[in-house]
Amino acid sequence: MEKDYEYCTADILNYDLLKEFASNNRKHPTEAESILWDYLKRSGVGAPFRRQHIIGNYIADFVCLPARLVIEIDGGYHQLPQQEVNDEVRTKWLNEQGFNVIRFTNEKVIANIESVLQTIKEHL
Repeated sequence: MEKDYEYCTADILNYDLLKEFASNNRKHPTEAESILWDYLKRSGVGAPFRRQHIIGNYIADFVCLPARLVIEIDGGYHQLPQQEVNDEVRTKWLNEQGFNVIRFTNEKVIANIESVLQTIKEHL
């Protein structure tokens, strides 16, 4: 079933550039992304996830395509005013495409992974 979702979410015009960025992000994850991915790839929440997946002109940190759930892990720069605006625009666009977006800070993932996993399960 997941195969049906393989490429349908990417913007074809920017795909090559976004693919390069996504590949680099997968090779160099943050500590929080590594921790969460270790749980998600083992189906620690009972659903299939992809990491650094292209949706439109964005790269989602993690996505469960069948559930249309995007998980974003936010570092400190997400608190900057312009980044907050960018995140709002991104979330609105993803919501309009039928995705639910949940966000966690790096600190929350690192300090309390069990709470993060419980929240993800509730959204699934």
